[in-house]
Amino acid sequence: MRPEGSSGKAPGRGKDLLRADASVAPTAGLAPSGLPKPARYNRDMASSVAPTPVQIRCQGVLFDMDGILISSLESVERAWRRWAILRGVDPDDACQAAHGCRAFDTFARLRPDLDPREEIEILEASELTDHADVHALPGAIELLGSLPIHRWAVVTSASERVARVRLAAGRIPAPSHMVVAEMVAQGKPHPDPYLAGAALLGFPPQECVVFEDSASGVRAGRAAGCTVVATTFSHPIDSLGPAHYLVTDLTGVAVSPLPGGQGITLTFAPLPG
Repeated sequence: MRPEGSSGKAPGRGKDLLRADASVAPTAGLAPSGLPKPARYNRDMASSVAPTPVQIRCQGVLFDMDGILISSLESVERAWRRWAILRGVDPDDACQAAHGCRAFDTFARLRPDLDPREEIEILEASELTDHADVHALPGAIELLGSLPIHRWAVVTSASERVARVRLAAGRIPAPSHMVVAEMVAQGKPHPDPYLAGAALLGFPPQECVVFEDSASGVRAGRAAGCTVVATTFSHPIDSLGPAHYLVTDLTGVAVSPLPGGQGITLTFAPLPG
């Protein structure tokens, strides 16, 4: 995977704003695998400096679901608060622990004395019916529509039945490839989900780009060897530090095919850092 772009310096400053690969000349085929340097917010940076566009050549794109394709935060938290009250757990602690992680793993962390299979049934009884305010996030439907179906997958910590209900509620096209909670031995932040997503598409993880919004998801994508682009929709920026790039949402992410079916190029303007 090869990021393309340019780097610049803020007026009167000696710090690099963003460093992608310095090469801007197109080359035939995909470049050897190599991860770009993280692009992060620099609070000392002058706000007038425009972000430098980045191009990443890749084979596949792996999307988290909640917080990337759809907004379901309120629905998720309502379900977890109901469960927490039922089981004597602090609701805020439950919501904090649940974000970006499988329910199975969250139950093991919060109430290891309970049978997680029974708890999942209780939780999902709420999740499957409480989704009236779930909606697609900006840029999601447009970006998916511009990608060949064999080059993208959804990689979520939700179960398959919850994932399909939420995607339908958000009017997101049903994916041809999807990794769900029950398909992996270990959930995020372990790399298993994104390794499985890359394998499902038939591409090396180093040739895949991950879009994530949670700290655990970012860590999972990095551990899998993918290039990670994190959105700032739902989690503090400071928690997304391991991501290679930050964007507000999927708006403005453009897709163009490489010659001869050799892959695709993603073009976007990351938040300055």
